[in-house]
Amino acid sequence: MADNELKESSANPADDFVITPVTRPRQQIEAQLREAILSGVFHEGSRLPSETTLSAQFKVSRGTVREALRGLVETGLISKVAGANGGSFITYFDHHMLSNAVREQLSNTLELGSISYDEVASFRDLLEVPASRLAALNRTEEQLSQLHDVIDQEKHASVNDPDVMIFNAHFHNIIAQATGNRLIIAVINALHRVAHPIVFIDKSPELGKLAVLQHIEIVSAITAKDPDLAEKCMQTHLDYLRANASPVYKEKPSELL
Repeated sequence: MADNELKESSANPADDFVITPVTRPRQQIEAQLREAILSGVFHEGSRLPSETTLSAQFKVSRGTVREALRGLVETGLISKVAGANGGSFITYFDHHMLSNAVREQLSNTLELGSISYDEVASFRDLLEVPASRLAALNRTEEQLSQLHDVIDQEKHASVNDPDVMIFNAHFHNIIAQATGNRLIIAVINALHRVAHPIVFIDKSPELGKLAVLQHIEIVSAITAKDPDLAEKCMQTHLDYLRANASPVYKEKPSELL
């Protein structure tokens, strides 16, 4: 192993982590460690080298290393454990974790009433309309089959059936998955786990029937791999939901929860 390679006990999978010289210590140390974590050099649950080891390897003070590690803690990539057997440990990080973090923060914000229904609806426009375009371009046959299964369930459910909310969230989450973009998947999943659209619209048999028909049109466009039509159908659907939102939810955002 070269002199500039990081050496740590066999319990830490850091053999492939090569340190490069730094000119802006804190930022570059944080960047190199982040790259090592996200590229898999350090695995979930493994312990980073000690602050003493890192400061010697990077040729900087322990305080500089500590600041770099604090940045990784703030982004959720590592957690600090005190005690003799403690240290800095790699936190499992993927789009599911991101979805949970977004969901928690969105839920807290809605509870405080600082986000209105109109803001949530506008955010859906920005997110789910282009997502339908990507879904039309990238969907798989399996995802199409899943969408058809959800629609079959929606057809046989009454508008007041509590499962309708689950079916609707599942429908939009499958479209998100069909985009192939894990950031889009994470945020749409979080949004539908917190602000279920079916909860805050004025329900009626006619409205439920038309919403399902709109779902069918969206799936038809995605099946045909027609991104323009998929966008148009999704926008029509979201506009319809907004037009039929109950006034109480526009006045009390916390009721979305």
